[in-house]
Amino acid sequence: MSALENLPLTARTSEFLARKSHLMLIDGKWVAAQSGQTLEVLNPADESLLAIVPFAGEADVNAAVEAAQRAFNSPGWAKMKPDQRQRLLLRLADLVEEHAKTLAEIESLDNGKSAVIAEFVDVALSASYLRYMAGWATKIEGSTMDLSLAFMPNNEFVGFTRREPVGVVGAIVAWNFPLLLACWKLGPALATGCTVVLKPAEQTPMTALYLGQLIQAAGYPDGVVNVITGDGPSVGAPLTRHPGVNKLTFTGSTEVGKLIGKAAMENMTRVTLELGGKSPVIVLEDCDPAVAAGGAAQAIYFNQGQVCCAGSRLYVHKKNFDRVVADLADHAKALKIGHGIDASTQLGPLVSQEQMERVCSYIDIGRSQGAEVVTGGARSGTTGYFVQPTVLANVDQKSRVVQEEIFGPVVVAMPYDDLDQVAAWANDTPYGLGASIWSNDLSRVHRLIPKIKSGTVWVNCHNMLDPAMPFGGYKQSGFGKEMGRAALDAYLEQKSVMMAV
Repeated sequence: MSALENLPLTARTSEFLARKSHLMLIDGKWVAAQSGQTLEVLNPADESLLAIVPFAGEADVNAAVEAAQRAFNSPGWAKMKPDQRQRLLLRLADLVEEHAKTLAEIESLDNGKSAVIAEFVDVALSASYLRYMAGWATKIEGSTMDLSLAFMPNNEFVGFTRREPVGVVGAIVAWNFPLLLACWKLGPALATGCTVVLKPAEQTPMTALYLGQLIQAAGYPDGVVNVITGDGPSVGAPLTRHPGVNKLTFTGSTEVGKLIGKAAMENMTRVTLELGGKSPVIVLEDCDPAVAAGGAAQAIYFNQGQVCCAGSRLYVHKKNFDRVVADLADHAKALKIGHGIDASTQLGPLVSQEQMERVCSYIDIGRSQGAEVVTGGARSGTTGYFVQPTVLANVDQKSRVVQEEIFGPVVVAMPYDDLDQVAAWANDTPYGLGASIWSNDLSRVHRLIPKIKSGTVWVNCHNMLDPAMPFGGYKQSGFGKEMGRAALDAYLEQKSVMMAV
């Protein structure tokens, strides 16, 4: 095991990780995989063994879905009043907040990110989102209508609609924000009265397992939330095609999202897909170059660039291009690379060796296609999955590093001449998740916003999220919305009722 005793961890974190071998949550019980197989979880900062978790299979998926079905139909959950669901979510939010430091430390050790940032961003947003969704539990409503049946003019009818929970939700979570994404899916599911089978990514299952303990402590009935660990083929695939799952919600790559969408259609399972991105950062000529460089650095290097809406394409007006790129390179060089538990760390490791090799291969592809490596461009150190923060400049718009998602601390920078040109380039990828515009000329900003085909457009900021604002993509960045009132619709069926009186 990693020398965790040398790290400044809370007692709760040390106690949780000292178990070494962990179990998964099915029907209120902590169980091993029926096959007895296990999966090793590594610490990406030093490549040591962090924990061992069950390597579930189809039999475990069946057990979890059946537990969720029973819980959905049980009087204890099906007849629970909206204000009771609200109180449970508020209680869970309180527990997440109470255990914030421990959740942040576990997230850091499992994912590599800064524990400080995890506490004040990931965990804080998780608690805030659960509270936001708790408020919606008592505000789910239908409508009444006056009806006119032309072929029965002398008869009276009353019409109304009901919103009802869709049923069992299969929630598949990516590895870049394991806790936050789990809460994004649990919040609306539990507020609407659904039950859940939660599958965390095989690289980062630990905060989901800890969250399972908090869900039990909050008082949720057995089987309402089940947490099952394993990889995509062993758990994700059978969960996706399971006829007992009524709704799927997935955050991850576009490639996997397409497979999930196709499988879901076999059973007409409702689906929400929050997928990849290649988000442009557009700097207009009036923007202060220093402000633009600082914003571009935050847009790409936050969470080591492992963000679906990371600002991975930088378009700067040719007037200020050289200055902004030089300042951005200085920001990149100044970042402290290190272990996420170290409070001074600004850039942690990537999540796995596979991801590190993927990112480094894209840097090599950029070089081979003529990109200038302004700074970075290689692995950092020999232990841990660290990659230097990298700036590639003078890249052709059609090159792979511009068109494809790298998902690491790599930004490609290109100069442009006018708004029409930069809008066309910004839209010239298969993705449309996020974008940002940097300018104080609000007239030009307002003219540019409608031209950008993206689910979110930030102005003078990037990667900013609020529970009240819907988040989701255009084009191959997925469909459906996370967060906001819009997220609830994916977890509810609408029933029309017509009554003769």
